[in-house]
Amino acid sequence: MKTTILVVLAILLNDPKEIARLNALKKEAEAAYLSGDYELAISKYTVLTDSLGNDEAAVRLNLAHAHYHLNDTAGAKNRYNQLSTDRNKKLQSVALQQLGVMSKDAGKLEEALQQLKSAIKADPTNQDARYNYEVVKKLLEEQQQQEQNQDQQNQDQENQDQENQDQENQENQDQQNQEGEQENQENQEGEDQQKSDEEKEQQEQEQKEGEQENQEQEQEQSQDQMTKEKLEEMGISEEKARQLLEAMRQSEIKYLQQQKRKATKRPPSGKPDW
Repeated sequence: MKTTILVVLAILLNDPKEIARLNALKKEAEAAYLSGDYELAISKYTVLTDSLGNDEAAVRLNLAHAHYHLNDTAGAKNRYNQLSTDRNKKLQSVALQQLGVMSKDAGKLEEALQQLKSAIKADPTNQDARYNYEVVKKLLEEQQQQEQNQDQQNQDQENQDQENQDQENQENQDQQNQEGEQENQENQEGEDQQKSDEEKEQQEQEQKEGEQENQEQEQEQSQDQMTKEKLEEMGISEEKARQLLEAMRQSEIKYLQQQKRKATKRPPSGKPDW
C-alpha cells in the first residue's frame, strides 16, 4: 500500500496537470475548513492524505482539527495520536496539546496534565500548551482540594452522626435511669406509707390498750373506793375486812377438801351404793 502511494505520488509530481489538481484540492479543503464546512473539509483532506499520500503538516493537522470541530472525538483523537509521534516537533507539540485539551474536556485532568507537559517538552515555545497546562494544573488542584473538603465533610458528618447517636443513646440511658429512679422512689414511698400506716395502727392500738388499761384502773379504783365506803358505812376497817376475807377463803378451802374426800370413799362390799 505504501509503495503504491509512493508510485502515485511520483506520477503526480511529474504530471503538471495532476500537480495543479492537487493544489486545487488543497485550496478547496482549506477553503471549506476556513468557512466552517468541516464535513467537506474532512472529505477533501482525507483524499489528499489517504488517497494521494499528501504528507504536509498543515493538511494532516487541519484534518485532525476538522474532526475536533465536528465533535468527532474518536476521529480527532485518532488523527492527533498519529501526529503526536511525528518527527516534526512543532506538529507533535500541537497534537499533544489538543489531546490534552480533549482529556481536560472529558474530566481526565491528570492525563491532560501529562499530555500538555509532553507538548511543552516537544516545543517549549508553544504558549497555548503552556496556558492550558496552567489551567489544567489549577483545575486539578481545585479538584484535589474539593475532594479533601468532601472527605473532611464526610468525616465531620460521620463524627456528627456518631455524636448524635451517642447523645441519643445517653438520653435513652438517662431516661431509663430516671424511670428506674422514679419506680424506686414510688416503691420506697409505698413502703414508707405502709410502714407509716403500720406504725400509726400500732400507736392507735397501744393508745387504745392504754385507754382500756386506764379505764380498768379507774374501775378498780372506783370499785375499791366503793368498797371502802361500804366498809366505812358498816363500821369495818380495811384490816378487819381482809381478815374476814382470809377466814372465808380458808373456810372455802376446807370445805372443798372435805367434799373431795367424801367423793373418793369406796362403798361397802356387797352392798348397793345408793
